[in-house]
Amino acid sequence: MNIALIGHSIIDYISINGKEFVRPGGIYYSALGMFSQIKRRDNIFLITGINKNQFSLFNSLYGKLRTDYVFNLSDMPSVILITEEEGEREEIYKNLSGKLILPDIDWNRFDGILINMITGFDVDHQQLAKIRKSYKGLIYFDVHTLARGVDTDNKRLFRTIPEIEKWLSGIDILQCNQNELKTIYDYSNRNEAAAEIINHGVKIVLITKGNSGAELHYSSGNQLETVEVKAKEVDEINKIGCGDIFGSVFFYSYLSTRDLNYSLKRANYFAALSVSGKIDNIIKAKL
Repeated sequence: MNIALIGHSIIDYISINGKEFVRPGGIYYSALGMFSQIKRRDNIFLITGINKNQFSLFNSLYGKLRTDYVFNLSDMPSVILITEEEGEREEIYKNLSGKLILPDIDWNRFDGILINMITGFDVDHQQLAKIRKSYKGLIYFDVHTLARGVDTDNKRLFRTIPEIEKWLSGIDILQCNQNELKTIYDYSNRNEAAAEIINHGVKIVLITKGNSGAELHYSSGNQLETVEVKAKEVDEINKIGCGDIFGSVFFYSYLSTRDLNYSLKRANYFAALSVSGKIDNIIKAKL
């Protein structure tokens, strides 16, 4: 398979319980999850921006992927992530890049396209509409930071997503967490919100729920169907990037099998490996 991953690469400045780390982030984690799944003849095409002087931070993974559409940035986006044991993390951007430069290509060369709104400015809905107009395959869309606005201090705060219907009309599979779901539709229950999203053309809605697991909604006839999976109990090492890995593993699995239950369970399993730090062993074996 040939799969496109679209999203900003980020330099993460992570603060965890008073300790600070610098790590590759953003679409890096989607690529990490996808790389854990691919088979010998598969190709992952990155569509992202990188500063050549900072490429060493990403090279151990990106060097194994197709970088035909990676372009140079003079200044990469970076973010301070402050995480606690419970609740949403705080995000403060040190630099925000604009929308990505998308290649002028036949998008149908790809078996699937995953768009992760890492900064919320990765693509706009006009770019999405242009891809959707010609592309016949599945588009996976992680809402991510599209759910957050920017205040005067560059803090990212949840807000109602403007013109949400224009985004939904171009998406086949949508991923969000429970807080992000509320920025799409202010709902009384998740089933109600999922049904409204599906009414706007989305085929599958994935909702991640942290320690409570994840759920999947789709329409069968006129009936809304729901599949749930409980989070695996693991010793938590690092939850940053967990949702990105969940999404890319689900998408690869679904592209390969078209089996919703299998894909959800596999995504949940690899998300647990990510949180527990054990996914690194799989990646190192492939590198």
